[in-house]
Amino acid sequence: MNRTTTNLPPWPYPRWIAHRGAGKLAPENTLAAFRLGAHYGYRMFECDAKLSADGVPFLMHDATLGRTTNGAQALGAAASATGSDHPWAVLSQLDAGAWHSRSHAGEPLPTLENLARYCIANGYFLNIEIKPTPGQEEVTGRVVGEYAARLWQGQAVLPLFSSFKLEALAGAMATAPHIPRALLIDALWDGCLDKAQALGCVAIVCNHALWDQALVAQVHGLGMRTLSYTVNDDWAAQRLIDLGTDGIITDRVDLFSPAAL
Repeated sequence: MNRTTTNLPPWPYPRWIAHRGAGKLAPENTLAAFRLGAHYGYRMFECDAKLSADGVPFLMHDATLGRTTNGAQALGAAASATGSDHPWAVLSQLDAGAWHSRSHAGEPLPTLENLARYCIANGYFLNIEIKPTPGQEEVTGRVVGEYAARLWQGQAVLPLFSSFKLEALAGAMATAPHIPRALLIDALWDGCLDKAQALGCVAIVCNHALWDQALVAQVHGLGMRTLSYTVNDDWAAQRLIDLGTDGIITDRVDLFSPAAL
């Protein structure tokens, strides 16, 4: 549902956004998770994108492979091994589901292109968090921007980029200036809103505890939208709705019905 706020540009995205596909109900950042989130009625998803050694954007939150894949065992890799240490042909063979549950064993890592085609085919919205391996901030933003510009070419609604890293947003702006951007903030810091404006951001995505009436009014007054992560409790969600914020990222796709709220 499109929603508008006084003096702000139209906002095409739904309020409710499924974190990493389906929160904790499925292995994060896998197609199984996005399908499960859709099963619960979600039409917008958040994902994390980083680069393989040969420059393929793929979905993973962590810098290292150990938590959400069998990379250490399958590759004989050290615990500190990252996705950027290996080409996509190797990463594509990893098991990204067995860590979560036996029923998801064998689930592969998807590329950003895999997820993009799924979302476009089904009319779903996507928030792509650019999550670079340390030291690859700018190049990751540039490559993710290039891929997204190609994949969503001609689509009526584009994805929303977000990142904690200013360099990543600058890279995305350089290669895909028409795709909207948002600055992620875990704690307020001097000049953060000025930096967001300088990068042409359309939204601020905050730790949900940071929002209060004054900050919402300030961000809206600057022409940007107000989104929150990661909201898993009724009281927190209701507080954000009452404050008039624009988007809620949640793990609890089983608790919050986007059609009802």
